[in-house]
Amino acid sequence: MTATADTGGGPARLALLLVLSGAVLVLCVALATAIGDYRIGLGTVFLAVTNELGLTGAEIPAIEQSVVWDLRLSRALVAALAGAGLAICGAILQALLRNALAEPFVLGVSAGASTGAVCVIVLGIGAGGLSLSAGAFAGAFAAFGLVALLSNGATSGPNHTILAGVAASQLFNALTSYIVTTSGNAQQARDVMFWLLGSFGGVRWPDFQLLLVVVVLGLAVCIWMARALDAFTFGDEDAASLGVPVGRIRLVLFAVTAMVTATIVSMVGAIGFVGLVVPHAARYVVGPMHLRLLPACAVVGAVFMVLADIASRVIVAQQTIPIGVVTALVGVPFFAVILYRARPQA
Repeated sequence: MTATADTGGGPARLALLLVLSGAVLVLCVALATAIGDYRIGLGTVFLAVTNELGLTGAEIPAIEQSVVWDLRLSRALVAALAGAGLAICGAILQALLRNALAEPFVLGVSAGASTGAVCVIVLGIGAGGLSLSAGAFAGAFAAFGLVALLSNGATSGPNHTILAGVAASQLFNALTSYIVTTSGNAQQARDVMFWLLGSFGGVRWPDFQLLLVVVVLGLAVCIWMARALDAFTFGDEDAASLGVPVGRIRLVLFAVTAMVTATIVSMVGAIGFVGLVVPHAARYVVGPMHLRLLPACAVVGAVFMVLADIASRVIVAQQTIPIGVVTALVGVPFFAVILYRARPQA
């Protein structure tokens, strides 16, 4: 790979962009913690956080302390991690599958998670011993296993994997629809629909801790394989000629993206278009080299998701819109732009 392929500028520019993006992310998280039906000033948010960290002992109302720390801050941080994880997975899959329209749910993970969640909500599988997140996680990996089986694991090409993902998605979506229409009542159908469109309403600190470990480890593995990802963008044969173990790297990275996506979906539901939109936006700023692209995707994805969460709570007064609706409103126009730019030239 030649130096001319890297249009992202030098390391100093990347560091500056990451620092600025990090500052924007901190501001967005602070705004997400302050904004809501019960408005709290940014100064109070700062004091509530530093109080919990033992850095200050400021006197603030107990209800504001609880709202900031126990409800909103954990929600904002989970939103940031979910956006980062989905954006990273999108960048990985676009490289592995050499498809500009690839996103984390192309492997059928979201559809499988939805079926697992519906089995818990509607059918009561687990008899109370299996949580919604656990059911969704099990369904997600069942879908990933089916895709791996249909696509012959690491030996298949990108098109074969995409077709296997489409088949798995259709199968699990059909199972979900069948279960809801034949076994669920109106309230269960409403609960399922809201969960399928994504929601951060029920997340707390334990969810943040688990998601932090999964996303950070996933990012570390992907950055470690960044050079191989650069080679994948030119095709399997070219990557193999450069000494990249194509089958092993593909299997590991598919497993990482499935793990990260399954964890996110099991906690907050299916949130589309983040993994499609953010990698293209980050690539436009820092270039295609994955050593730069992946950290940029993480930061931009986190900012995007936090802003989407804020929008979901303020668009309609006294009502929270499913987060997937907000991301789709942004993602669909961007998707149309990608299709327009990718059209064959006359």
